[in-house]
Amino acid sequence: MSSGRDFEVLRVERRDVRWQVLGPGAGDFGDVNDFLGYLADRGYSPGTVRSYAYDLLAFCRWLADEQLTLVQVRTDVLLRFLAFCRSAQLASQPGGNVISIRSGRATGYAPATVNRRMAAISGLFAFREMRDPAVVNPVPRGGAASRRAGGQGGGLLAHLGKRPKSRSQLRVREPRRLPRGLDRAEVTALLGSLRCDRDRAIAGLMLFSGLRSAEVLGLDVGDVDIPRGWVRVIGKGDKERRVPLDPDVAGLIQTYLLAERPETECSALFVVAKGPNRGQRLTPAGLRTIFRYHRAKSGVPAGHPHALRHSFGTALAEAGVDLAVLQALMGHDHVDSSAAYIHLAPAHVRAAYDDARARQRAQ
Repeated sequence: MSSGRDFEVLRVERRDVRWQVLGPGAGDFGDVNDFLGYLADRGYSPGTVRSYAYDLLAFCRWLADEQLTLVQVRTDVLLRFLAFCRSAQLASQPGGNVISIRSGRATGYAPATVNRRMAAISGLFAFREMRDPAVVNPVPRGGAASRRAGGQGGGLLAHLGKRPKSRSQLRVREPRRLPRGLDRAEVTALLGSLRCDRDRAIAGLMLFSGLRSAEVLGLDVGDVDIPRGWVRVIGKGDKERRVPLDPDVAGLIQTYLLAERPETECSALFVVAKGPNRGQRLTPAGLRTIFRYHRAKSGVPAGHPHALRHSFGTALAEAGVDLAVLQALMGHDHVDSSAAYIHLAPAHVRAAYDDARARQRAQ
């Protein structure tokens, strides 16, 4: 069998975007490509399919290095792959007994990365079992998840809540961290480094409307109602929501459309400004390049697109916005995701603490 380094993920343009594992001996992994096509047919977001493609590529490479095929995979093989992910020596890690301050690890991938890889593998074998029930699924299944989403634990309407889903035991513990936004100085420095109205408008939509980077890139010209100050957003799972448009950002978008945006038949709001792809929709890779350049230029290493969105959520929480409104504006499926911003808001925490201390002193 070929070495695992011979495998690569390629993006194939067909009627839809398809991701495939290609390379010498890739025929052994036909189920992987069928599974990726199945995800695309079910309407999974391109980002999710892309992530699963790279996760399964890593698994295919490891199997090739271990001289194994998918047919030979059993639970013990998956446990060995899990151990490999936790102990792999990455180029950015010091190794040995030295712990990185940034990641808190000496070796291995981040827990979120490991769990996403195992989720992709679990989905692959579930797909294979669905097609052929006689095939043994090597993924160990635990009992029903003991925890329910917030608000579904009990009460008279508990029977209406979603039933807990069965979860794979192939998971590692993930630390729970609060979302990290940018402080005022970082926001000022990052926005000050932007030189065109397109990039300022993109950053403004994230910072003042809370859009995700994929949501910004997915906007069409017709989605922005500048006179009324609204933006139609298609979020995760093709869920639609309408969010207010900041007047200053609306002005940037209008100036960009009138004076800066190239003449093109593309319906996308934000398009490539120059080069061979001029006039085509701005891609995620292009957006990452823009922010990578301006993070270095502004000296704000935390200036990622999602950090701007976190800054928006934190600002709303500190302003005392109702949790349901915060959930609607951020496009969260679960209120727990929105509640993280309430916990993060230092003004609320400090005010509650000072009130409690004042009552203690008065007693």
